[in-house]
Amino acid sequence: MSAPDGSPVGAERSIGQLFATATAEMSALVHDEIALAKAQLRQDVKRGATSGGAFMAAGVLLLFSLPMLNFALAYGIRTWSGWNMAVCFLLSFAANCLVAGVLALIGVTFAKKAKKGRGPQKVAASVKETAGVLQKAKPHPRPALPAHRGPEAVEAVARSSS
Repeated sequence: MSAPDGSPVGAERSIGQLFATATAEMSALVHDEIALAKAQLRQDVKRGATSGGAFMAAGVLLLFSLPMLNFALAYGIRTWSGWNMAVCFLLSFAANCLVAGVLALIGVTFAKKAKKGRGPQKVAASVKETAGVLQKAKPHPRPALPAHRGPEAVEAVARSSS
C-alpha cells in the first residue's frame, strides 16, 4: 500500500511532498468540478433542445395536418351525426388545437426545467467556496514529538494523511 505520491505508508514525507500532493489533489478537484459543470451544461442544453423540438413538432403538426385532418374529421362527424358541415369543420379544428396545446405544454415544461438548470453556477460557487477555505487555511500546530518515536507514531501519522 502506498500514499498518493507513491511513497510507502508509514514513511515520513517531507513538507515538499505534502505540498506537492495537496497541489495535485487541488488540481484534480478543479478538473473534476469543470467536468461536472460541462456535464450539467450539457444536460441543460439537452432539455432546451427537447423543448424546442416539442414546440416545433406542435407547429408542424398544426400546419401540415390541419387541411387533411379537418376534411377527414369534418366528413366523419357529418356522417356520424348529420350536423351542418360548418359545425363539423369547427369541431375538427378544435381537436387539432387540443393536440397542439398538449405538445405546447410539453414544450413549456421542458423549457422551465432548462431555465431552472443552474448546474454551472452551482459548480462555480463551489469552486469559489473551496478557494476561500483554502486561502483562510492556516497550518495546524503540531505538538512536540518525543525523543523516542515508535512505530505507532509513524503509523498514526501515515493513517491521518492518507
